[in-house]
Amino acid sequence: MESYLISTKDLSKEDMEDMYLLISTHFQGVKRNIFDGDLANKNWVILFKDEKLEKLQGFSTLLIYKTKFEGESLNVVYSGDTIIDPSAWSSSILSRAWIASVNKLRHEYCQGKLYWLLISSGYRTYRFLPIFWQEFYPRYDTPTPEYISRLLEFLACDRFGRYYDQQAGVVRFPHPQILRESLQGIPPERLQDPHIQFFEMRNPNHLQGDELVCLTEISEENLTRAGRRMWFADDSATQICKDKPRLASTVP
Repeated sequence: MESYLISTKDLSKEDMEDMYLLISTHFQGVKRNIFDGDLANKNWVILFKDEKLEKLQGFSTLLIYKTKFEGESLNVVYSGDTIIDPSAWSSSILSRAWIASVNKLRHEYCQGKLYWLLISSGYRTYRFLPIFWQEFYPRYDTPTPEYISRLLEFLACDRFGRYYDQQAGVVRFPHPQILRESLQGIPPERLQDPHIQFFEMRNPNHLQGDELVCLTEISEENLTRAGRRMWFADDSATQICKDKPRLASTVP
């Protein structure tokens, strides 16, 4: 499988159709107009393709933007729709390509800190945080610092408006995307992981599509050992491609 980092304005109609069909296959409640509107509000997408089968195996949409909070200029990466076909769940390509892509893009947003605003309705997505980042919130083993709590509230209210439940710390969209029944649930053995236990406790209605709002700073200093391996992988593995997405360099 190979990954391509592409500006959303350069996506082909075929790519967009494949993206919609893929997410509709694995999620219930996906409406085409909502999917198209969400994609239009993102500026980058990572595509995962099986070139031998000429088939899209996954994608992750991104919105990178600038904002100000308490007088400080900040940059934010907001993760939108993300789906990988279950046949590729054992692969690390999503995490490798995501970190490599953000590492590339951060050079275009070099003024101020860079934060990852992540919403998660699944434990697999939340589990990326402790694997790759030392400090992230909310988490089971330490309270969220006051500044981070205020920043998270600001970003969530700004991004999600009335759909954000400040008390619960979750987003409830009017038309949530819910994993199909065959892909739902947390295996009992995974609940031995305290991070996954915490996710289930903080987002008890995740099976109904509630999204837990999370925040971490994207910086070299905040990486775990696993994160550093991704961060310092071959710098040429993922190229920003704006004009010819079919010719983009890839993460093998």
